Amino acid sequence: MLIGGFQRFSLIDYPGKICAIVFTQGCNFRCPYCHNPELVNPELFEAPIPEENILSFLANRRGKLDAVEITGGEPVLQPDLIDFMSELKNLQYLVKLDTNGSNPGILSEAIERGIVDYFAMDVKAPLERYPEITNSRVDPAKIEDSIEIIMSSGLDYEFRTTVVKSQLSKRDIQEIGELIRGSKRYVLQKFVPVKVLDSKFLDEVSFYTDDELEYLRDAVKGYVVECEVR
Repeated sequence: MLIGGFQRFSLIDYPGKICAIVFTQGCNFRCPYCHNPELVNPELFEAPIPEENILSFLANRRGKLDAVEITGGEPVLQPDLIDFMSELKNLQYLVKLDTNGSNPGILSEAIERGIVDYFAMDVKAPLERYPEITNSRVDPAKIEDSIEIIMSSGLDYEFRTTVVKSQLSKRDIQEIGELIRGSKRYVLQKFVPVKVLDSKFLDEVSFYTDDELEYLRDAVKGYVVECEVR
């Protein structure tokens, strides 16, 4: 595992649980608004944190932490992700996996092995706009497969979209709602321009106000069981 960051304590990233967060290096998308450029752009990578250091810390925190979230970057790019998740389950932690949905096979394997408890999948755009929004050669069919796998898994999960006004319209959000129709939780994430992958992006970006985000939530909440702005 190429681990680019580690947060030892969080009360907000795994619903109802106290968790630690592992940040992996590398991503196959190049969303200009990405707020973790140091995990996406190889020129910004720092020396990886040894995996054994993370596992040792977690072994000593059993009973004080409930869960571990694996995020990135994009964790499914790590060739030993399944092994790492298995180690976390051996330590009796709940495991939350954040993903962009580009590798449905990994998601299926994690479910089959019983080593994941919660999925958080970013749905970047309507399927036909994925290459444009992610600046990547992505197969939209794999995104759709990942959505179906997660929804039929029987596990807890959420879908989420970072909502940037210059990137996604109300119609786009409604199309995403249709794509994930019937899902249990959909989160509209407010874009915060603190740091981004492409600084040029900020020259042309426009923002949804809080009132506009609530309007978008109301427009899409009929598609899902629960919809919130975060």
